[in-house]
Amino acid sequence: MSPRPAAEVTSRHFRDVLANYPTGVTVVTAIDAEGIPVGMAVGSFTSVSLVPPLVAFLPDKASTSFPRIRTAVSFCVNVLAADQEAICRKFAIRGGDKFAGVRWTPSPSGAPRLDGVAAWIDCEFHSISEAGDHYLVIGRVRELHTPGDRLPLVFFQGGYGRFAPLSLVAAPEDDVIGHLRFADLARPEMERLVATAGTECVALAPVNDQLVVLASAGAPADGSPFAMVGQRIPFVPPLGAPFLAWGDDAAVAAWLRRAEHPISPDERAAYLRQLTVVRSRGWSLSLGEDTPTGHAELVDAIDAPTSYDVWRLSMPVFAPDGSVPFMLTLWGLPRRLAGDKLLRLLDSLRVATGRITRSLSGIG
Repeated sequence: MSPRPAAEVTSRHFRDVLANYPTGVTVVTAIDAEGIPVGMAVGSFTSVSLVPPLVAFLPDKASTSFPRIRTAVSFCVNVLAADQEAICRKFAIRGGDKFAGVRWTPSPSGAPRLDGVAAWIDCEFHSISEAGDHYLVIGRVRELHTPGDRLPLVFFQGGYGRFAPLSLVAAPEDDVIGHLRFADLARPEMERLVATAGTECVALAPVNDQLVVLASAGAPADGSPFAMVGQRIPFVPPLGAPFLAWGDDAAVAAWLRRAEHPISPDERAAYLRQLTVVRSRGWSLSLGEDTPTGHAELVDAIDAPTSYDVWRLSMPVFAPDGSVPFMLTLWGLPRRLAGDKLLRLLDSLRVATGRITRSLSGIG
């Protein structure tokens, strides 16, 4: 009997299934051949052998940090603690000084040992081999330590969280579970987007009368706090316009009724105009100046020479039926953003949402 041919495994299906396996989050650090600290965030870290003690991690071949790490004589695997999501984001972004503001001391081998980690493993290179679109790097452990009093940072279904004993963990909220599949779908595009946008990108989905952060990537450029995955925001005017711009009259009416105070006829007209503008141009721009509708739409087009006080920049992702299951939002942008820079951000956001929409067999 001939063997059954293997089914084709698409990249999307691969990510969807593997997203159900939670992983720890590490930062691999080293001192490169020029004596400069280098580091990269790594989720693919594992133990390999007890005798001899070996560990491994798998950097992407497209990584810009690993070519520098492999010039070092040793490396240190820093297992991030649950409160170090900001450190993870800093080392996950391409370019820039990743060690700026990060406290560290030399490990026994000299590789950077980050302060506050849940554990560190100091290694020398054992072997490096190719594994598809990644490298398989095996290190021989020379020294390692854990303070034993810090919970690890965990990555699961597109978001960061923390581990706790089962008796201390609340059950996943039923109203969000159905939306989590979008997080893993969006993350690769979000990571590409923040590499050029230089600020935080979040995926937001409407859940009943709230907007829920499904996933986030990058760091706010203006130094404001990170968005927390799972965070809920009231779905009230003027927030969430991209979901209503393509919605039906009943959804729009319910959105207006949820306003934080009774709205006047003029405010109602302004909100409806906001939805019309968003639908006509395909994106939502919220500005920091006080407006009749509170950080709502002020402009119908972006003027390249003009500077704008940008609060949020959002664009919808479309499902096959034309609905908007979630949107990508850039926030934490530098205040007084030049119009030409804003136009470039719009182009990058349009590319990201277009790719996700096409992966959903949508209409973008």
